Amino acid sequence: MVNILSFFVWILMFQPCHSLCFPVANDIVTNYSSSSLSTVPKNLSNLTNILDLSQNNITEIYMQDFAPLHQLKYLNLSSNKINNLAPAFFRSNQKLECLDLSRNQLMNVECDFLHNATSLKYLDISENNFLSLTLGKAFSFLQDLEYLSLGSRKTIKFRKDDLKEISGKQLQEVSIKLKTLSEYDPSAITILRTTKLHIVLPSIKSFHFLKNVLDDAFNTSDILTLSNFECCQKCNHLSVDCCQTCSKINNGMNQCCSDCSHYIESFKVLGKYSRVQNLSLQHLTVDWETFAKILKIIWDSSVEKLSVSNMKICQVRQHLSWFFLQKQLKSFTLRKINILPFYFSQAIIYDVFEELKVENLIIYESGMIFLTCPKKQNTYKLIDISDNSFTSDFFFQGCSTLKHLETFILKQNRFVQLFEVSNMTTYMTSLKHLDVSQNQLIFDEVRICPWTNSLTKLNLSSNKLTDSVFTCLPSNLEILDLQKNNIYTVPKVLKNLNNLKELYLGANKLANPPDCNKFRNLEILFVEANSFHEPSSTFLQSCQRLTVLNAASNPFTCTCNLRDFSTMNKNTHIEMIGWPKSYCCAYPDVLKGTLLKDFYLSEVTCSPTLLLVIVLGTMFVIAILIGLMCRFLDLPWYLRMTWQWTQMKRRTMKTDSYQLSENLVYHAFVSYSQHDYSWVKEQLLSNLEERNLRICHHERDFIPGKAVSFTINPSLVGKPGVSGGDEKTVVWTI
Repeated sequence: MVNILSFFVWILMFQPCHSLCFPVANDIVTNYSSSSLSTVPKNLSNLTNILDLSQNNITEIYMQDFAPLHQLKYLNLSSNKINNLAPAFFRSNQKLECLDLSRNQLMNVECDFLHNATSLKYLDISENNFLSLTLGKAFSFLQDLEYLSLGSRKTIKFRKDDLKEISGKQLQEVSIKLKTLSEYDPSAITILRTTKLHIVLPSIKSFHFLKNVLDDAFNTSDILTLSNFECCQKCNHLSVDCCQTCSKINNGMNQCCSDCSHYIESFKVLGKYSRVQNLSLQHLTVDWETFAKILKIIWDSSVEKLSVSNMKICQVRQHLSWFFLQKQLKSFTLRKINILPFYFSQAIIYDVFEELKVENLIIYESGMIFLTCPKKQNTYKLIDISDNSFTSDFFFQGCSTLKHLETFILKQNRFVQLFEVSNMTTYMTSLKHLDVSQNQLIFDEVRICPWTNSLTKLNLSSNKLTDSVFTCLPSNLEILDLQKNNIYTVPKVLKNLNNLKELYLGANKLANPPDCNKFRNLEILFVEANSFHEPSSTFLQSCQRLTVLNAASNPFTCTCNLRDFSTMNKNTHIEMIGWPKSYCCAYPDVLKGTLLKDFYLSEVTCSPTLLLVIVLGTMFVIAILIGLMCRFLDLPWYLRMTWQWTQMKRRTMKTDSYQLSENLVYHAFVSYSQHDYSWVKEQLLSNLEERNLRICHHERDFIPGKAVSFTINPSLVGKPGVSGGDEKTVVWTI
């Protein structure tokens, strides 16, 4: 149960993956989530740092269950059936920082079990069975608390002093779910001191508390999130289809098609007095007219950044005229906007785009298919319309009203022609960053692409571009991203890319990394996951200004040609991303899997010139030695003698010994020094021959070069000048 997979599963499941509870790599994770448990397992490791018991059927837990876990930091008990915890339950878990008890059956919000959990930073006790939100004395001891989430599935009362135990603490974020509110005292929320506040608004049944809740929320925090808007206009203002749509959304409840004026009136407070600067609206079900009126109120308030997500528009009325806005917002984000009526005039959407006064406009995951260029000049500096369904056909072609636009994000749409994308930017004279990644772009035309000259950063990754893309690039680029395309090679001749500092070509089909001579100012190069085997030496020599290189996950062939590249990390100032684990030999098979840092070939093996010098030098030295030996040690004579002796020995071995004895001519051959010449001739020879021994004397009988066989008489052994022994045949070669 404790493994790296559990580590990542826990990250995904911990609500809400808050940064306070994000684990570190060395944490020991035990994951029993969704394991149909009714009790806490008994075999938990004492070293456990993270324990996930969420989504089980645990009803009771006992102090001894977690007593041995002194290293426990994060505990997730959400989505169980726990109804009570003993006081000082966590006294053995002094390091506990994150505790999630949401979606259980706790009834006592005083939470006496927190008395010893003084290290808590994150606490979620929402969606339990509390009848009020009166926090107990235990909360006053949570000095490190930064995140708190409260709420109940039961109808609750929210009184003015309910949160007094944490009123003196500066929290980072507080989330209060008031969907089932039955009673609310004004100023009950303003007692909080928090940077971020999230309020789940009362349902339609409790909308009469809405104004007081919003009054307090608008004056409590600078960053506010409001969710759970349920509102449509009265049925007599809507079509039958709209009322049916609203009814379906709210499980057939007639309250859906109720008057939305209470929302509009409640938001008017925002325009009069408010400290909110960053406002987020989530999970809305409204008609277009109500949304428009609320939006206008927000626009005229203190809000600088507005985000709207997960909104369902149940009706769109025509001919609305409400965007007479003087103030400019810094940011306006729309995410997952679903317009339920199938037929409606998109002119309303275009009018919004035309009239909005905002620096940064973000519309993504909303299924939009078309957008026209504004008819008049505007103040947009950033437009992000990612993850929609736009196509390049006539999209912003020749658009001259976006003079102030600096960043344009078009990723994950349906753009096809790169030329049309370039033509779109022609009059965007301030555009610096364009992102058209994750589309279906191709460029198969021989045409000059009319990019704006201001563009310095271009992202064309995850498209279908080939080598021809290099003939359709802006002239002043500094950052170019072409990852995940179908590029096989970078052309040898390139123009107008002298300013390029960062080039990303990962996950293509390059056979060689590009020559840096084409990009004289290149500092960062990513060519990972391509198909090159041996980066050329010219590549290494040309990249003089390169500071960062990612060439990981390529099929390197570990031969002599790779020696310089494999030592680049040591011999240069270049930072190698992924080194050394992602740089391995793929060929030859005997070295497959070997890290490049462990790959070594000697200089002699890889240098033919050096090898030739060593071989010729060795041969020269040997020749000199042989010459000296011939000159001073009579080496040729000894060589000839050795040759003759071996030849004679070979012939003797082939001759039968009996035959050799019968053909015997001499009994002995006398070998002597010249100093003994007189004694041998006058005394030795005469003495031996008087005894009927036939002696071979070299001056008389010996024919040089022929074999001589003789038998030694034992009676002659020991006399000067005579060699002897048993009857043996001795073969001599001269």
